Amino acid sequence: MTINPDFHSSTNTTAFSYFQIDDSWKSRTGKGVSVAVIDSGIDENHPDLKGKIKESVEAKAENKRIIFESSDTGDSAGHGTACAGIIAKIASEAEFYSIKVLGAGGLGDGQAFLAGLEYAIKKRYRVINLSLGTTKPQFFSPLHDLLDRAYQAGCIVVAAANNLPQPSFPSVFSSSLISVIKSAETDPFNFGFHYGEVIELTAPGVNVRTAWLGSGYRNLTGNSFACPHIVGIIAQLLEAYPKLTPFQVKSALYGIAKENQEKHRTEK
Repeated sequence: MTINPDFHSSTNTTAFSYFQIDDSWKSRTGKGVSVAVIDSGIDENHPDLKGKIKESVEAKAENKRIIFESSDTGDSAGHGTACAGIIAKIASEAEFYSIKVLGAGGLGDGQAFLAGLEYAIKKRYRVINLSLGTTKPQFFSPLHDLLDRAYQAGCIVVAAANNLPQPSFPSVFSSSLISVIKSAETDPFNFGFHYGEVIELTAPGVNVRTAWLGSGYRNLTGNSFACPHIVGIIAQLLEAYPKLTPFQVKSALYGIAKENQEKHRTEK
């Protein structure tokens, strides 16, 4: 597939470059691609994740500021483990970095959320999974600024839409990140892209079987679990094409989704 920017020049020169991808990325495992999961922590002892977590840190309040310290407390809610398990099924050799900002029940502080995202950007993790968000308007501007920084640093941020019929941040910032909403599809490669929608990508998120606490598994439904499917796909793409920019990754996803849709129409 050739990704062709919709650009025309009367001087026969262009500042945009073409790039091509083929289906070989589907056999990749995400090897060498750093993936940050900003969530409730990850159970490092789960058989699906053992040996895959390169670093675990946890948000701590210190003198009215948030710092991050090495953590061995694992997952306080199960949510982060579930998300990491989905990514690992698709990109089994990705390098996981757990940034714990949520506590028991999956609840957390907005400032810790911001600090966790900033931490991941400073570390320049290639893909950042945000299966969380906030509806509080005071976080609109600082999140927008952080996402611009992420884009400039080459970090690809993937955010889940709100499960409730209310916009949440940062998933509505479609220009500077990749936002995802659930579909009933079961094949992670058969994701969809709805250009012009606030939430553009659709991915499996209904009755998804994934890792849970205590070395167990659960079937889960929600946008939170659609998001890591796309993160896993991106890890595969980046292993195959490590120099892709965030813009190129989004363009590639759009192109692949268009092919998926055309194939679906043909099969009908």
